[in-house]
Order: sequence, then C-alpha cells, then structure tokens
Amino acid sequence: MRAAIITAPAKTEIREVPKPSVGPDDVLVRIRACGICGSDSLYISMGGLPPRQGSMPIGHEPAGEVVEVGANVRDIDAGDRVVINPMAVPDDIIGNGGSTGALADYLLIKDAVRGHSLEVIPDHIPYEVAALNEPMAVAQHAVNQVAPRRGDQVVIFGAGPIGLGATIALKSRGVKHVVVVDILPDRLDKALKVGADAVINSAAEDLSARLIELHGPGDSMWPDRAGTNIFLDAAGVPAVIDSVMAVAQRGSKLGVVAVHKEPVSVDMMNLMSNELTIVGSMGYPDEIFEVTKDIVENWEKYRVIISHTFDFNDFEEALRCVATPGMADKVVITLS
Repeated sequence: MRAAIITAPAKTEIREVPKPSVGPDDVLVRIRACGICGSDSLYISMGGLPPRQGSMPIGHEPAGEVVEVGANVRDIDAGDRVVINPMAVPDDIIGNGGSTGALADYLLIKDAVRGHSLEVIPDHIPYEVAALNEPMAVAQHAVNQVAPRRGDQVVIFGAGPIGLGATIALKSRGVKHVVVVDILPDRLDKALKVGADAVINSAAEDLSARLIELHGPGDSMWPDRAGTNIFLDAAGVPAVIDSVMAVAQRGSKLGVVAVHKEPVSVDMMNLMSNELTIVGSMGYPDEIFEVTKDIVENWEKYRVIISHTFDFNDFEEALRCVATPGMADKVVITLS
C-alpha cells in the first residue's frame, strides 16, 4: 500500500509499505480522506519527530471505511464509515511520531473499541467532511474550556478552521451572539456562512467601536469597554491579546487555543482590575467523538471550512498549497 513518510527535513515521499495484518482485537480501515494539519507542516520542516526522524509516517485527521474486523471486536462491521481517534493509544499516536500515519491507503486500529478508538458515521456524510472530526474536536474543546452560556456574547479572533469550528459549536449550543474577527474578506464570508452573527475586518474597522456597537458598552473602571463575555483566540498573534486587553469588560474571559510562537506580554493591572480570566486549550481530552454528532447534524456548514481537496497522487501539490500563505484554509487529501 501507499503511505506518506517524512524522510528528511522539508522532504516527504509516498512509499510502498506492507499492508497491515489484522489481529483478533484490531480493525483495518481503508482511508478515504485525511486532512493536512499545520502540525504536519511543522513535522515535515523538522524531518519528523523522535524516535522516527527520517522515517516518520504522517496524517492524523482521517475518515474511512472498515474493511476487516478482528474476531473479538464488537459493534463494528465491515463496510462501516468511521472517524478515528489518533490518540487512542497514547504511546503510539497516529501521525504524531507513532508507528503509523493516516495519509495511507490503509490504517490499522489496534485494540479497537467503538467510542474510544473509532466511531461510526452515517453513509450520507462525505468522507472529506468526516475528516474534519479531529480538528473540530480541538475547536470543541476550546469551546468547552470557556464554558459559554446561552446568553453570552462571544468574539472569536481568527476565521481559520478552528475559529470556524468554534463558531459552529457555539451556535449549536444556542449562544446568543457570536462575532468573528479576521483580516481576510473570504474568511469572514465563510464565518457568516457557518452561522456567525456578525464579522469584523480588523484591518479596515475600529475593533473597539464596532464591538461596543454590537455588544453594547461594558462594565469597567476603564473607558471604551465592550459588553463581550468571552473572547477566543484562534489566531495566535500578539495583536489579538493586546486587542482583548484593550476592550475586555469586568469579569470577561479569554480562551487561547491558537499556538503563539513568541512570548506575549499581558497588562497585569488591567487583568487584576477587571478580574479577567485567561484559560488555555490544548487538544481534545474528551471531545474526539463528542463533536461527531454535531458534524453529522451540521455537515453542510462544516463543509464550508474545506478550501481545497487533492487526490493522494497530488500530495506534493497539496503540501505546496498548505505552505503558501493565504492560499488555503483547510486542505483534505482524498484516496480512492
């Protein structure tokens, strides 16, 4: 079978490798779609992760069809469409330094347990949409971390895949008002399509004035504060933190799900006087299949997140697309 392997820094190859053998507790999945994550680009630039640098399989956002089921496995049948938990085996994480990757024709799910290792999805969900399950679990965990209430007013910075996924999750919960902030008009258009109540182009509009217009004036000893309850950073640039600190009202909350590649300063007097809460979000401790139900119910909205699909034979072209700033939002590889 074919598998994408990192072979050196900034180099990947599609190699022929042995098709896995299925044990009594295992399931073999034929991969039909797999997303490319920003972390994949990082791993490629590094030449892989220890201990598999120079020969590391990649891909951790898969969806596929079950083709073989071990004798001891229950509640999974050949022909089932499934999404997969790449972190089900903590010491052998799929596509993240483990022995297997999901950018391959087949993926062996060891010690397969439905609801832990993999989950069945309806046949009408397109495989490329199902492949969003893993990154959308990241977005779902970020939403869980900020614990929104129905009456809250929320601002999301960054209309990339995680920001858009968080927008859908918030509106699915009935949150009162969600604003998405970005500098790219195409991304803001997507935010409206997936359910945002309003958008702000922070390169062309006064963020503070626009938020006060949308969410009303906030409660604070400092002037020009908006009545926003929750801010979510899905952009990962210092300007987002500065903007939040400049407009946050008393008692509001900032969730950080984006990766910041440099230190960020915070005005601690502002933090103290407004009694702000900052909460981080990493991965998906419990959300990998929590989000699946919402994807099934709202799959047409989630499909908007996908900007490009490529056949596995065009893998190198897909990587170039991902690496070109501003060219792509979510890229998914399809396998026939």
